Amino acid sequence: METATPPFDPVKYKNTTHDQWQSAAEAWYKWSNTLNKWLGPATDKMVEMAGIATGHRVLDVAAGAGEQSITTARKVGPSGYVLATDISSNILEFARKMAQQAGLNNIETKVMDGENLTLQDETFDAVISRVGLIYFPDQQKALKEMLRVLKPGGKVAAIVYSTPEKNKFFSVPVSIIRNRAKLPPPLPGQPGPFSLGAEGIIEKTFQQAGFKNVQSERVNSPLLLPSAKECVRFEKESFGALHQMLSGLPDAEKESVWEEIEMELKTFETGNGFEGPCEMVVAVGEKVYITNEVRVS
Repeated sequence: METATPPFDPVKYKNTTHDQWQSAAEAWYKWSNTLNKWLGPATDKMVEMAGIATGHRVLDVAAGAGEQSITTARKVGPSGYVLATDISSNILEFARKMAQQAGLNNIETKVMDGENLTLQDETFDAVISRVGLIYFPDQQKALKEMLRVLKPGGKVAAIVYSTPEKNKFFSVPVSIIRNRAKLPPPLPGQPGPFSLGAEGIIEKTFQQAGFKNVQSERVNSPLLLPSAKECVRFEKESFGALHQMLSGLPDAEKESVWEEIEMELKTFETGNGFEGPCEMVVAVGEKVYITNEVRVS
């Protein structure tokens, strides 16, 4: 007899996500060089599409260890300002450390829930979020909060994964874990790595939240590592979403799951190492006021 799928609990999900990132914070920081090489091109595209320039005030939502915050802080220069926010205090400690190591004094960090920004209206020239929006239980609420704190004419830009088929380095582990842990497929609207990746979805999501002039670009972002084993180590140490899915399995079985993942990922090994298929979508929307048929932006 099949058991009914339990209803999605956003509060429990958010608490679990917080705990996972508290635990994975140091590992995420240690993999900063890999993250920079992997997500660097998509990050540059996000900064470009957001129109970030010298002197701008920029909010980074779900900033993690802040590698993209560093990129942005260099772009805005000493006269600009970057506020890096995340629900994990541990990971923001490493964001602060990265800023100090980079010799940057224009980055501040604050523990903050992206769905409830404790910030004044219209105080930022741009808002960015790198691989964070997909994990918000209420993506509309998060985007509307970003819109609220944005100045008129400012832009919000986000990076998300596209489809599972284009992101096998991640979707293969997700599929294996889902099968082994007997997890139901995600419900429509439920957060997850591929929740905004299908054609046209993130554009509609931005428009629904009130953004105008919404655009997106796809960026080929292969994950290059020496071997499938190294990819598994990267994911095992620092991918909170995978650990969240694995949490219901006994510890004794978890290791065999990782072994199965490694065997499947060996498909992507070449003579030059591991090349994990990955495609990112960079989306941007603008805050525009329409007053008496006159567009103000």
